[in-house]
This record gives sequence, C-alpha cells and structure tokens, in this order.
Amino acid sequence: MRQYSPSSWAVISICIAALVHFVLGFAIEFSVDEAHYALYAQHLAWSYFDHPPLVGWIQWPLVAITSSEGIIRLIPEFLWILSCYLVYQVTLEIHHLIQGRNAGYLTSTLPSQNTCGLMAVLAIVAAPIPHVLAVGLLPDTLLAPLSLGLMLMALRWLNQDRFSTRDWIFTGTLLGLSGLSKYTAVFSAFALLLVFLSSPRKAWINTAGFWLAAIIALLCISPVLYWNWVNDWISFKYQIAHGAGSTWLWRRLAAYIGIQVLVYGPLLALGAYLFIKYCIHGAKLSIWALLGFFAIPFAIFATLAGGGGLPHWTSPAWFCLAPFAGIGLAKAWSTQHRRLIQILFVSQLALCAIGFTYVLSGGINSAIIKSNPIADLYGWKLAGQKAAELTRASKANGIAVQNWTLGSRAAWYAKPTPVFVLDQRQDQFDLWFGKPPQGTNILLINWSGMSFAPPVGNKDSFERCEPLDSLEIRRFGQILSKFDFSLCSNWQGSELAR
Repeated sequence: MRQYSPSSWAVISICIAALVHFVLGFAIEFSVDEAHYALYAQHLAWSYFDHPPLVGWIQWPLVAITSSEGIIRLIPEFLWILSCYLVYQVTLEIHHLIQGRNAGYLTSTLPSQNTCGLMAVLAIVAAPIPHVLAVGLLPDTLLAPLSLGLMLMALRWLNQDRFSTRDWIFTGTLLGLSGLSKYTAVFSAFALLLVFLSSPRKAWINTAGFWLAAIIALLCISPVLYWNWVNDWISFKYQIAHGAGSTWLWRRLAAYIGIQVLVYGPLLALGAYLFIKYCIHGAKLSIWALLGFFAIPFAIFATLAGGGGLPHWTSPAWFCLAPFAGIGLAKAWSTQHRRLIQILFVSQLALCAIGFTYVLSGGINSAIIKSNPIADLYGWKLAGQKAAELTRASKANGIAVQNWTLGSRAAWYAKPTPVFVLDQRQDQFDLWFGKPPQGTNILLINWSGMSFAPPVGNKDSFERCEPLDSLEIRRFGQILSKFDFSLCSNWQGSELAR
C-alpha cells in the first residue's frame, strides 16, 4: 500500500474539502452578504458604506461576465486554499524558529515540521466556520490570507538579520491590501508592530525600507480615506457604532466564547493550549509576540462581544492560531492524547458533514423550530426574476423592500431594476438608489421569513398597496418560504438623491 507523506496528506485533505465547497457553491443561491458584496462589484466605487472596496473590486472581472453563483464563488474558494497553504508554510517557519538559534531554548524534540504542518491544516479543515468563508466571499475571507502573509513576513524578520527593500515593499503591500479588505486589519498591523518591538534589533524604525512600506500602505488605502472624506466619514462612523453594539452584558461574552470554541472546533483551542504547555517554556519574547496575530483581534472582539458580535469576525485570527495549534497537536500526537485528538477530529468532521447536508436539504420547517435559517438561501433568484417581470408589467418605478437584508438579494437577482429600502437606517442602498421619488408607484416584496406590514398610513409611506401575486418556494416537498408582491402607489415619503 502506498505511503503518503504529511505534505501529500495535507494536499489531499485540502482538495477533498475544496470539492465539497465547489458542489455547495453551485447548489445554493447567494446569501445576504454575498449578494451585497457582488453588488459592490456591479457598482464599482472607491469605497462603500459598510466596508472597504477590495471585496467588490476582486469580484468585478467575474461579475462583469457572469451571474453564476458557482463561478463567482471560485474566488473565495481560491482564497481559502491559499489560506490553507499559508497556514502550512507559517507552521514550517514557526517550527524552524523554535528549534533555531533565535528561540534560545529547546524543551524537547518536536515532530517533523511537515507533520506539524499537516496537523495545522487538518485543524482548519475540521473547523466549521472557515468552510462558510470558503463558499461565500466576505471581507474576512480576504483578510485571512493577508494576515497569514503578514505573519510570514514577521517570521522572515525574526529568522534573518535584515529586511531587504523587496521585503519592505511586500510588507507594505500586504498591509495596504489588508486595509482595503476590512477595517479590523489594523489589529494585524498592531501584531506585526509587536513582533518588531519584541526584536532586539530596533534600527528598523530608522531605515528607509520601513518608511517606504508605510508610504505604500497609505497609498493603498488612500481610496478609502478619500471616499470617506467626501462622504462625511460615514463608513467610519457606522463601523464604530456597529462595533460598539448594544448594552454590554457578561452573558453575551460567555456565550460568544462558547460559540467560538464550537464553530471553530476544540481542536484549535486544544492545539494552542498544548503548544503553550510543551513548546514555549522559556521562550524569548518574539515567540509570544507572534501569538499577537491571534490574541489581539480575539481579545478585542471578545470584549466587544458583550455588546453583540458575529462569530466569523475572528476568522483571520483563528487562521493565524492554526500553525501554533498544529505544532501542539503534532507534539501531543507523538507522545499522548492521540485518542482525544482522533475523537475531536472525527466529531468536527461529522459536524461539518451534518452542516453541509442541512444546507443542501433546505433546512427543517417545524412547529418546534420557529425559523429556518437555511430557507434564506433558496428562492430569491425566482423571486427576483418575478419581481422584475411584475415591475415591467405594472410600469412601476422600481422594487421596494423594508429591510436592507432583503434588498441585497432583490437587487442582485432583479438587476438592473432599482431597489429601494424603506427604513430609517442609512445604508449603502441609499447611496446607490436613494428613496423612491415622491408620487411614484413601486413593487413591494414581502418575504415570509422577515415579514412587515404594508407601508401605508405612516409619515414615510404609500397611499395604498394592492396585492398582485405570490410565490411559494419548495424544496424536497416542503415549503421553505413565501414571497408576496404588491403594487404600492403614490409614495408620500422623503426622497434622497443618489
């Protein structure tokens, strides 16, 4: 029987997972965020209300030639594969640093660097949430490989005596691209600075290369700064308020940490614990500083989670933790805890498989489960096409929804029909389409998963709304949701310029 090397097993595991992602990518429609960021590509700009522009820019070539979800999703799939490759490479570099002269210690013989790299990749493959980022493009999908790239440059700094001009240029470019991906990229920049400060060589701040890297990073993010400047800094204001969340509660913090361990898998947490236990006793400050690529963003997000937070925000941090976890798991595998690692790995893969099956089935509608979150992934394409047809037939001036999360799919699948969001919250749709012109007629979409009363009789409302048609969405015999279409006449509300 042929024996595969650890690196070959790493490639095999990545390929199997990528194949599953590929199937899912063609099987389901765009989620809320995916459609929203695909609209970024359709409406190219220097930046956007919610996020910096790279998540839209990178999709533009494919969005310009196709509307196929599966084809467009090749971008996040490539980024996930790149992230796994970088996890493997970073693991090798950390392994080298631990056993090299820069570490200044060696507690015990570590397993081979390829075995450590394999364990790091397997910990990521078995983590549920990263698969979501592999199928759907989010800013975090972009930030994960960029953060790992910065981590690799930090290790290059620690493993050699000096940075070349090319190294500084590459570092500045990575920082700039990270800033174009998501505002939280500043946490990775802080982690990189912490590594520089932990090194006994402080002359970097006086080198031309350092300032060249800083200038390159600033030039890269200048479109974001310019766009916010001419738009009254609305994106920064929104993100500050969004990150603060609502009233801070301890139970939210506890729940957030518990959810983090569940959706990223205990393997990563166990591996990180084992790394600290076995591999860095007496380590120099630089080894601890590298953990800042995980610790800084995770600590900040966990603290903010007391006011509310989303589990995928920490994804780049967990990718940066994976190399340490891989070394810890490989060390434990060679000595003890082998059975525990096997159980956790199989359990996490089973959880991922259940999740994939649940998504493909369309979820479950029952009296026990009040809402079916998977229903949100089916039916919007048919609803958007039907809405566009009804808009043309009724000679309406566009489509309206009553929440922005409904607007992204409506705007994507009914394009190029304008979609108006009828709420008081300012968002990207106000910049794209404004509010309906006064006195106009609009086709209203009401989705059963987030139903609203017709906007009639209030300050910002229509004179009347009359039902036109409805659409039931079925999958494998069960009704997932229902769309109702109404023609609303004579908009009486405010009007915003585009």
